[in-house]
Amino acid sequence: MPEAVHVGSGKIRELYALDDERLLLVASDRISTFDVVLPTEIPDKGRVLTGLSGFWFSLLRELVPNHMLAIRDDGRSMECRKLEMLPIECVVRGYLAGSGWKDYTATGSTSGHALPEGLRESDKLPSPIFTPATKATTGHDENITRDQAAELVGEARLREVEAAAIEVYRVAAEHALGAGIIIADTKFEFGLDQHGHLVLGDEALTPDSSRFWPGDAYEPGRAQDSFDKQFVRDYCESTGWDKTYPGPELPADVVQATRAKYIEAFERLTTIPFPAYLENPSVVLG
Repeated sequence: MPEAVHVGSGKIRELYALDDERLLLVASDRISTFDVVLPTEIPDKGRVLTGLSGFWFSLLRELVPNHMLAIRDDGRSMECRKLEMLPIECVVRGYLAGSGWKDYTATGSTSGHALPEGLRESDKLPSPIFTPATKATTGHDENITRDQAAELVGEARLREVEAAAIEVYRVAAEHALGAGIIIADTKFEFGLDQHGHLVLGDEALTPDSSRFWPGDAYEPGRAQDSFDKQFVRDYCESTGWDKTYPGPELPADVVQATRAKYIEAFERLTTIPFPAYLENPSVVLG
């Protein structure tokens, strides 16, 4: 990549500067769990993340602008507009799961939202809620209240972010239900362009940033089957691993099953066969 300058690494992505206005976001096949990148990769995982993000960016661009400019022929590299990213994770929850469920069982609320009594794990919430979190450079992101988020980005900007995140979630969740997938919750990242306008960045509505449940197996009152990293998390927990670096190697059957789950989510949501995407990544752009 002679024209690009490497400017950063995340758990999953490598970031390159193409020029003063454009970045190249390259999704690897690395997988992390409990904030530790595991030593075993999941083949084609990066292509699923890039292709699915590209699909959603195209589908939802009338609701909110996004940073995507193009997907390159390798299927895992996305050219993007450079943004000034906001310092919060923008989580929208439509169902009670994960840290939201843990907060609810302890306090009856989550991120400052008082919820009805008697909810069960995985119950659908009366309406989607915005539950911001900090962006942790190490360790876990921490759930924060709306007031705390407003201190970080300003009240007016937060109202804009909250409205955009909930609307994007509503439209995406409705689309996914038609494909037999429940989006229980998802995490967005927003930034500002050079004019100060709000833009959706990073990735969008992937198995890494969302909780995807198969609709035909949904049953409140328990944890759900999923198309996301939960399969890998469950395996790692079964090993007795202490959740510190380095993580456990994944056996071949876990790798194959995880790859299959990611690809099934891609194919259900886009209605595009994954081999067709590998042959021509722009097929997801509508």
